[in-house]
Amino acid sequence: MEDITDVSFRLTCKRLGADFVFTEFINAEGLVRNNEKTHKKMGIFPEERPVGIQIYGNNIDSMVRAAKHAEELNPDVIDINAGCWVKNVVGCGAGAGLLKDPDYLIEMVSQIVKGVSLPVSVKTRIGFDSNSIRILEISKRLEDAGIKALTIHCRTRAQGHKGDADWSWITKVKEVISIPVILNGGVFTAEDVKRAFDETNADGVMIARGAIDNPWIFTEAKELLNSGYASPDSDLEKSSVYSSEYAKKINTCLSHLRLAIEIKEEKRGVIEHRKFYTGYLKGMHSASQIRNSLMKITTYSEVEKLLLNYLDFLENEANKL
Repeated sequence: MEDITDVSFRLTCKRLGADFVFTEFINAEGLVRNNEKTHKKMGIFPEERPVGIQIYGNNIDSMVRAAKHAEELNPDVIDINAGCWVKNVVGCGAGAGLLKDPDYLIEMVSQIVKGVSLPVSVKTRIGFDSNSIRILEISKRLEDAGIKALTIHCRTRAQGHKGDADWSWITKVKEVISIPVILNGGVFTAEDVKRAFDETNADGVMIARGAIDNPWIFTEAKELLNSGYASPDSDLEKSSVYSSEYAKKINTCLSHLRLAIEIKEEKRGVIEHRKFYTGYLKGMHSASQIRNSLMKITTYSEVEKLLLNYLDFLENEANKL
């Protein structure tokens, strides 16, 4: 979720019902070398809490120092990424590359736990490939090293995002450790969330890619899990302009953009928001032409005018049916 889970996206998800959010993963070497761009990724807002700062790297000393840098911002959790499957991350021994040497991973985690006073969690995968699934052993050793929670993406590194996530590993892991176990992988709908809880008894469900196209998944999941759940008290959910699904998506998109501009200033906020249009406009009539137009715009007023005019078009078309 690098370059996706910035502050504006996290706040949007939070306002739509997410209980806990994490920063995009942050390069430990960039932190210890005082790279300005890397440090900016750690910025957190009070409204996000509880929030975790996630770090990644392959050098124990750098990871410990990076964790101490993160601790200065007082997040609720420091999370260690041992699950990223991307080639250039794994190739340098970070992310899921750490699963190739469990002893080294455990030593790294142990040193980080000892080096900070905040709770430490780990996000990992069930194994590096189908021939090296050692998640039961690794989970137990991570708990012994002192972590307070474990998130498991239920695929191997070799799978990446391909194939079905094998949620049965969550149940197996919960039988050998007592800390909270969070399920990740293959969660794209509210029904997926409910099924994950029902089938595995997971302590939590982490939603990643599923929130890009549908940030309302958090509200929808809570409503499904608990029919008495009230939507968050926010402009996103209470606005009277939500006369349709189209209105919900476009007005949330604009609200998200306003947050980005507030944090990043207008031009940068508008340009960096372009990556979200595919998700917000997915499945809408003539969406590709609208996205092409949005790619040329650099001011909020232009984006708002284009999207609200598009909303009028969509609702007029819907009324003809």
